[in-house]
Amino acid sequence: MFSNLIVRNSKRSRKENGLFFSSLVISIVAFYIILSISNQDIMRFLKEMESDAVNRLLLLIPIFYIVTLGILFFLIYFACKYQLQRRKHEFGVYLMLGMRRSKLFSMLIAEDFISSIFALIIGLPIAIVLSEMISLITAKLVGMGIIGHRFTLSLSAILFTVLGFLAIKLLAFLILSGNITRQEIGSLMAPISNNAKRQKPAFIYVFSAIFGIAMLIAAYSMAIQGIAWQKSSMMLLTLSLGILGTILLFYGMRALISLLIVVGKSNAPLRVFNFRQIQENVVQQSTSLAISSMLILAALCCFGAGIGIANTSSKLNTHILDYTFTVSSNIVLGQEPEPEQFFPTVQTLLRDNGLENQFATLFQMREGRINTTDRTDEVFVMDSVIDSLLNEFPQSRDRDILLNNLSYAGYLHVICLSDYNNLLEIAGEPTLKLDSDEAAIYCGASSTNEERNAMLNVVLAKHPKAELDGNTIYLTGEVQSIPLATDSSITLDIALILPDEQFFYYTQGNYNVYVNGILSQNITNEIGLMSAYSAINEVLDTIALDALGLEYESYLQSMGRQLFYTVAASYITSYLAIIFLVVSNTIIGVQFLMNQQRTGRRYQTLVRLGATYHTLCSSARKQISWFMGLPVIVAAISSLFGVKALFSGILSSEVKNTQGEMLIIAATIIIMLCVVECIYMTVIKRSSDRYLLTLMQPQREE
Repeated sequence: MFSNLIVRNSKRSRKENGLFFSSLVISIVAFYIILSISNQDIMRFLKEMESDAVNRLLLLIPIFYIVTLGILFFLIYFACKYQLQRRKHEFGVYLMLGMRRSKLFSMLIAEDFISSIFALIIGLPIAIVLSEMISLITAKLVGMGIIGHRFTLSLSAILFTVLGFLAIKLLAFLILSGNITRQEIGSLMAPISNNAKRQKPAFIYVFSAIFGIAMLIAAYSMAIQGIAWQKSSMMLLTLSLGILGTILLFYGMRALISLLIVVGKSNAPLRVFNFRQIQENVVQQSTSLAISSMLILAALCCFGAGIGIANTSSKLNTHILDYTFTVSSNIVLGQEPEPEQFFPTVQTLLRDNGLENQFATLFQMREGRINTTDRTDEVFVMDSVIDSLLNEFPQSRDRDILLNNLSYAGYLHVICLSDYNNLLEIAGEPTLKLDSDEAAIYCGASSTNEERNAMLNVVLAKHPKAELDGNTIYLTGEVQSIPLATDSSITLDIALILPDEQFFYYTQGNYNVYVNGILSQNITNEIGLMSAYSAINEVLDTIALDALGLEYESYLQSMGRQLFYTVAASYITSYLAIIFLVVSNTIIGVQFLMNQQRTGRRYQTLVRLGATYHTLCSSARKQISWFMGLPVIVAAISSLFGVKALFSGILSSEVKNTQGEMLIIAATIIIMLCVVECIYMTVIKRSSDRYLLTLMQPQREE
């Protein structure tokens, strides 16, 4: 009999508190996925390529886990407190019928344990399936292919998920159950009181809202301009202004709601009642609403910035070349091979080891320094370009950086035109045509951006005159910036692309040669890009390249660095965003339902006055839209500035060049998350409808 009561109560609790139960399931899924990240295909691959960085990332996982447990403990405590308060009268009846307090305590613990087990039974299989799907999708996207996927079940992740979840759940419920069972029967049987706070004069709320907005503007201005990132004290000041500004803004929202009551339509059913309810709830719960809004803001910023950085960073390194062979710095023979012999040497090496068919294209890239003079400064002079930039463009950060870069171009590298045209053809770009007295400007992707290229292209369109070792040349075409090799260490800030004859003249036969290779499409389609790299690398590693004076690097190294930042940005920020969203929305939903229960007598009065169930539901749904909409709208607006502030402080100078694209992606993610908020609203509205249905039968007041 007693066990049946426990099972029925546990089932009823899960049904009546579906929002809270769903939040627990989502938390379990997030726990497992983040704890099992080390077993995913992409992380196993990255351990081989970027082991130090991956190990440092994995060391942070326990910290995120512990912090999240702390956050969820308060969520569980708050939500369970609401559940037990709703059942106070029921507990009082149990005690009046003779149930011992120790037995009531055991019943509550058993009910919670059954609900926890159900949450784990539902959440863990979902988590395992999602983890495998994520691992499989990422493996496919990065070129590992389905063949490279390996199913893994992380027993340690399951263990820590179960132990952590049950520990915080049990701790919260022990505290709450103890408090309930110690109360007197009279206090348990008494209805929940509505402790309304004393209202302040209207001008206090107006000034509070104004000061709050001013603080938020100051906080975001400091963050976006980079002031907050200069030192820890300024960051602390920025965060303090943002937090205090949000709290003051919500405290002052009573003034905005009062204004809406005055200016809105007056013929809507229960319109004034709805706004009075909203006004009272916002005033009484302004601090918790502000905290919830900041949690939603943190979630939006984490999702927006994380996905934006991950998506854009994958596009920074243009993938054109698969392999680059270079002359080794450690030559066994004591001398470097002649430049013109290097390309045939690589071809012979690949052919002798059965790798020639693995490459669709092999071509050489030649670059060198000016060797027609012993000078190392003022060999290249382009005063006309600098004068044009100074005279035709207003002062700006990009213009100043461009001028600074050009000022160091007195002794620059030169690139062979025919080799660079081969690269352009492979990249699908139009080739360059240069006369004997013409040259094109090359700027490395890490030292320029679209704005600087646009300014320089305007100047180059005028065919400006320059001097190269005393000879007149004319600069033409547009700025070129396609990477010359796969190795990220082989980069040039600025160089000249010269016709072949001029290139050989100015380098005097002393130049560097890189042999670039493009893998055959057949092999990448058959076994995947990463598998193809691994197979070829295994063969090359068995060859004594040092004895031949050769080194190689594949795009795999650059891909490893890129994938690490992508994974770190997307996995960690998505995990934090999910936790923040779950906590904030559950807090808001539980708060509203608690407030609705406290004011239940008001709805009963409306029923006696003739209000229908449909009217009450419509009234409560409007209140929910406002109650949840206010923190969501404030968070959504703030997130646009918050993401921009994050980009200003955490992005490298190279990544900042793509900040505009990242902001568009972040805005899209934020809009999608706002749709998720609407789903949460719908769940809370349905819970409200079920509660109002219990109030439709007028009750006698003893």
